[in-house]
Amino acid sequence: MCGIVGIFSHEPVAAELHDSLIHLQHRGQDAAGILTCQERFFVKHGLGLVREIFNSEDIVRLHGNMGIAHTRYPTAGGYSLTDVQPLWIGSPFGVALAHNGNLVNYAALATEITQQKHRHLNSTIDSEVLLHLLADGLTYTADDEEIFFGKLCDAVQLIFTKAQGSYSIVSVLIGKGLLAFRDPHGIRPLVFGERGNPNGTKDYIVASETTMFHALGFESKGDVQPGEVVFVNRSGKLFRKIINKKQFSPCIFEYVYFARPDSTLDEVSVYRARLRMGQNLARQWKKKYPDTIPDVVIPAPFTSNTAALSFAHELGVRYSEGLYKNPFIGRTFIMPNGKERSRSVRYKLTPQKTEIQNKKVLVLDDSIVRGTTCREIIKMVKECGSKEIYFTSACPPIINPCFYGIDMPTRDELIAAKLSHEEIREFLGVDKLLYQDLDDLVEAVTRRGNHQIEKPCMACMNGCYVTGGLDEKTIQQLQCSRQNEKAGV
Repeated sequence: MCGIVGIFSHEPVAAELHDSLIHLQHRGQDAAGILTCQERFFVKHGLGLVREIFNSEDIVRLHGNMGIAHTRYPTAGGYSLTDVQPLWIGSPFGVALAHNGNLVNYAALATEITQQKHRHLNSTIDSEVLLHLLADGLTYTADDEEIFFGKLCDAVQLIFTKAQGSYSIVSVLIGKGLLAFRDPHGIRPLVFGERGNPNGTKDYIVASETTMFHALGFESKGDVQPGEVVFVNRSGKLFRKIINKKQFSPCIFEYVYFARPDSTLDEVSVYRARLRMGQNLARQWKKKYPDTIPDVVIPAPFTSNTAALSFAHELGVRYSEGLYKNPFIGRTFIMPNGKERSRSVRYKLTPQKTEIQNKKVLVLDDSIVRGTTCREIIKMVKECGSKEIYFTSACPPIINPCFYGIDMPTRDELIAAKLSHEEIREFLGVDKLLYQDLDDLVEAVTRRGNHQIEKPCMACMNGCYVTGGLDEKTIQQLQCSRQNEKAGV
């Protein structure tokens, strides 16, 4: 899972790309990069948070009215500077790319590129494979705008044919324009916006979320559709075409956890979806535990705040932010290992004793993945003298690894894949435990909005990998590869 953005403007774009990365920081904390274009590429990469990488001098040196940017949360590849995006290649005519997603057939494609085409891969990430595939399809150029866009569509179709997995892409082509496309299932999000100028021209933005649109003055124009190619040429003319659409299956975990609540993805408000998650979960609680009413509902902040608010309202009990979150500590889910996640919970969250002591406390979290973070939260609530503790998850049990861009790499790390419901309750140390029902989660996301979602991707919950090509042998190989990457093997 990463954050990507591409901007075509009639003014220099570096500052707006930087501001966009700040708005997308929640999607990746490990590294970031900005690439702009003005007859050549201007690039700045770095490891760490956006604010640690770029300064005002960097922004001044990034020339051009067109560019792309990326903030990284690694689910494939290593942790070195060579794996930081955007990536670029000098031929043909200069192509740069930033990618959000994950390829399940990366190894086979990398072997084809290195052994059959005798090219060097300078990184360990699947995004570089996509860059080479795109460059392969752009061997023909044309002055005619319509013909060139047709050739671009052919190049993207080559990727659609060969690449299995999830990929939302922003790209710039020197002397040509800004390109964006989304895999045929639309697994990873990609939104589109435009901004009018006083002289009648328009600027365009493509990004993982709409979070920066208001601040930068862009108006949302919906989403890049599954299998769609969007291109803005250097004179500002917009081209769009759907070339290979399959069953629309956006990742449901975006709505559960990853996206910011103020985002709208695939015409669905993330905030409203989370309200409905809390509402559905509360209705299930009343059916399963009709005689158990908590004194207070507390979210595991901040992702769970919205669902906890509607849960408390549905139950008719008090909502309280009984756990204060230090906003300067990163998201624990996307930290590189369990030890860091457990330690950071204590740094990040401070319990408010007055809201917990001598009360029956219901803690609502967005999900239970490994169980380590939830267990630490429960320990803190116990230490503050709660009478009883109930724990609820706005997401169903996660029992399968994700190979489409979320760091759920092996079943051994997923608590619900190893333990029964009662064993999880005992491990967490709570009096009652409740998970969201799978159908209720889908209903919460799809109840409202002018969306075209056919069947959300829920592979981590139901084992249905929408792109195919993932039998048990392949799953084991991918899990082993990911474990070796984390171990530095």
